[in-house]
Amino acid sequence: MDPTTAINAVQLAGSQAPIDLSITGLFEHADLIGKAVITGLLIISILAWAIIFDKAAKLARLKRRATYFEERFWSAGSLDALYDKIKRPADPMQSVFVAGMKEWRGASDKGLFANSGSRNTVQARVDRMLQVTIGREMAMIETWMTFLASVGSVAPFIGLFGTVWGIMRSFIGIAQAQNTSLAVVAPGIAEALLATAVGLVAAIPATAAYNKFSTEIGRYGTRLDNFANDFVATLSRNLEVAKSERNERDSGEAGWVRR
Repeated sequence: MDPTTAINAVQLAGSQAPIDLSITGLFEHADLIGKAVITGLLIISILAWAIIFDKAAKLARLKRRATYFEERFWSAGSLDALYDKIKRPADPMQSVFVAGMKEWRGASDKGLFANSGSRNTVQARVDRMLQVTIGREMAMIETWMTFLASVGSVAPFIGLFGTVWGIMRSFIGIAQAQNTSLAVVAPGIAEALLATAVGLVAAIPATAAYNKFSTEIGRYGTRLDNFANDFVATLSRNLEVAKSERNERDSGEAGWVRR
């Protein structure tokens, strides 16, 4: 046998088709479970980014509207006039104001401000209504926050499962091929590690966004609580002023009758 032919035969026997080590090539080379894990993580990542952009825009809008309404609240000459201008609440702070004014006006129409006992009861009812409204509005603001927290904590483990499965499959292939060369081992390991990489890509932004949004939502909730306290104090102050004016008017009428 010609030596050159023998050498070519040995090289041909030891060679193998080149493997595509790009991300798409590794994905296509994965089995059904590996593809399902990677595809699921990509879908979760897309949903997480959509929630992140939506939540960031909503929080920015809520803060702008809160600043605008606070300016209107403190510059308004009459709370009744401000209440009449609000046809439909456009943000949580307006909803808190409308709920409190509705309860206050209802009590006023029923004449519950005649004595101090009923006035204290009305103030407690208004304060309770404000807290219920704040809780309801905050629950709506916190929508999808649990999803972001779940993605941040679960996605790495899903990716790890894909990696462990891929490594097991790769070791089985190595044992069957009875070849431990780097050219045989590397593609399977790279394919397995792709699942962990995708899991981290999904988890890191979700965790960072969750921490940031949790802080901002907490500050906004404190802002609503402070506004509710100021609102109740303003209503109480207006009630005391109205009571004082009524007493002065009654005193003046009594003095006029005596004369």
